[in-house]
Amino acid sequence: MIKRPFGSVAICIAAGLVIDAVAIEAVFAQEAAQSVDAARRNVLDTVIVSASRERELLSETPASIGVIGEAAVRRAGATHPQQILSQVPGVAVSVTNGEGHTTAIRQPFTTSPLYLFLEDGLPIRATGFFNHNALYELDLPMAGGIEVTRGPGSALYGSDAVGGIVNMLTRAPAPMAGLGGSLDAGSHGWRRLMLEADTGEGAWGSLRGGANLTRSDGWRHYTGYERKSVDLRWDLTTRSGVHLKTLLAAGHIDQDTGANSPLIYNDYRNDPTRNNFPIAYRKVEALRLSMAIEKELGNGLLSITPYVRDNRMELLASFSLSYDPTLYETANRSYGALFKWRQDFPAFMRARLIGGLDVDISPGERKENRLDVIATGSGASRVFSDYRVGARIYDYDVTFRAYSPYLQGEISPLERLRVTLGIRYDALSYDLDNKLAGTSVQGAATSFYGQTPDTTVDYDHVSPKIGATYALSDRMSIYASYNTGFRVPSESQLFRPSVAANAADAAARALLAMNLKPITATQFEIGWRGKFDRWSLDLTAFDLVKRDDLVSQRDIATNLTTNVNAGKTSHRGLEAGMGVELSPSVRLDSALSYARHEYRNWVTAAADFSGNDIEAAPRVLGNTRLSWNSAAGVDMQLEWIHVDDYWLEASNASSFPKYGGHDLFNVRAHWQATPSVALFGRIYNIADTRYADSAQISSGTPVYSPGLPRTYFAGVDVLW
Repeated sequence: MIKRPFGSVAICIAAGLVIDAVAIEAVFAQEAAQSVDAARRNVLDTVIVSASRERELLSETPASIGVIGEAAVRRAGATHPQQILSQVPGVAVSVTNGEGHTTAIRQPFTTSPLYLFLEDGLPIRATGFFNHNALYELDLPMAGGIEVTRGPGSALYGSDAVGGIVNMLTRAPAPMAGLGGSLDAGSHGWRRLMLEADTGEGAWGSLRGGANLTRSDGWRHYTGYERKSVDLRWDLTTRSGVHLKTLLAAGHIDQDTGANSPLIYNDYRNDPTRNNFPIAYRKVEALRLSMAIEKELGNGLLSITPYVRDNRMELLASFSLSYDPTLYETANRSYGALFKWRQDFPAFMRARLIGGLDVDISPGERKENRLDVIATGSGASRVFSDYRVGARIYDYDVTFRAYSPYLQGEISPLERLRVTLGIRYDALSYDLDNKLAGTSVQGAATSFYGQTPDTTVDYDHVSPKIGATYALSDRMSIYASYNTGFRVPSESQLFRPSVAANAADAAARALLAMNLKPITATQFEIGWRGKFDRWSLDLTAFDLVKRDDLVSQRDIATNLTTNVNAGKTSHRGLEAGMGVELSPSVRLDSALSYARHEYRNWVTAAADFSGNDIEAAPRVLGNTRLSWNSAAGVDMQLEWIHVDDYWLEASNASSFPKYGGHDLFNVRAHWQATPSVALFGRIYNIADTRYADSAQISSGTPVYSPGLPRTYFAGVDVLW
């Protein structure tokens, strides 16, 4: 197995040296001329919006929220969400293909819909059409900031906010007109051009536009990737004091998805560019348009945000080629609005009341065909080289609707104490119109697919939360909270049951899928924040329990998957962070978490896994960065990323080895050659370590998806 160059003992010694990502904006991403004192002031005085949909101080927020500022985003120049989000304690992202990913926020690495992805507080997809890769629909390298809430957030945002929330903040238009661009190239045919332009403030407000054109050949065979995306933001304040913020974002992604092709151990070590799924691909189209309309009325604020979304995907999935090869197209359009009223009562214990209503109507569709594939080899080494499109197995329209009122109150009964209470009610439904008749259709000789007749499925849920912060001094504060989360089944889990060997089983699976119910989560959390002369510290402890957990259970011999409300899981851990000013020009920052992810009550037809560790759940995650900023405009950063070992399957059987974990080292450099020209370079995995982005059991065999080898990038930033 893989040997780590540094053991977990060294990581645990560093456990006290971890920083909540609220200091990230003050770490490597400072402009060379920005003072370290200003960086320290950002730690507790950071203003966030994700906790209440309103601007408020992090120091008065009873939640673990990591903030990555715009300057940090620009300097990171991430080519994948993994390269920026891992700087937040308790957050890890694994590469699947292109910008595809699996995410771990207080959860194991998973493709389950346990996270909510937002753009300026607006979900980028409807609940019923979640995709675990959906972060690639956001242009993270051109973000104006990123806020990551760890743990449930359903009391404010509704379904899907179970493990965490990622809220990308858009870049505000600059007050002065200007143009900017970034051009970089690198290993494996990587090239990217990012452009942005600002009109400056005028009679019609201010407008900012950005574009991202990216291509890569991929480092493994048949793993090319292309991205084209644009975004516009128009800010206008009228003479009557109405503020308008209009956002338009559109993106196209075309990628070969075999980049995550798992390999048996010998190929993983000796032939990592091999791709067993060269026919797999994914094409994505995304469009979002919204207008936030806000008006201050005395001590109140009225906000209305109408929006439309359009998401389309064509997918030949690599993960199901061995047991259920299909080609499908999904699409959904969304029409909705966020209504919000905020009322402040400054004379009465600084009280604040926020109430609102979220409305989402999202019609969608699925068209899916069985594939006749051409393959050679057997088991986990089987290679899928070609295919023919076969019978239509699913063809339906489905409309998702959500009506969700919420109310949140904040009050300070003592000068140093801030108490927050909130509650939300979600009424959700699906209306299905199935274009195929009968209880099942046959896709291949022994492959049958259950069909659900036209129907309506309804869910409703109440989500409360309570929290408090207390300022121990001007430099320290503590907080505690109780939060809840839930997630309703997605359209595919309800109306697209797994393949069966005969017509009767297929029809039965379709009926069972209709009985799926939401998973629920509860979390208790306590934390301590401190900011001192030369260092800052953030500590958090959490206990998160999920019930009626909806999981795709996979038979490791046949690779067959079924969805069941299978039981109860526990997720407990510590997250910590620290930033230390070692000298006026050198900083050390680290983000670390230790967590146990456990099956508490998990009995399936195969076995009783209760008490076992959940697979793909490393206990220790770490990200440490040593940054040097010189007066000559040269910045450098050395980054160490640690992912601990983990089990490959739910039984924790000694017959299957654990994945041994890995340690990666990256380096970034930036030189501000002139006020308008900067040069930069980045090297990822400088030790050229062989590691796995994911590891599992397939056809009874351990398999590993090799991660990026040593990779170089260089480029130039220009401002006019």
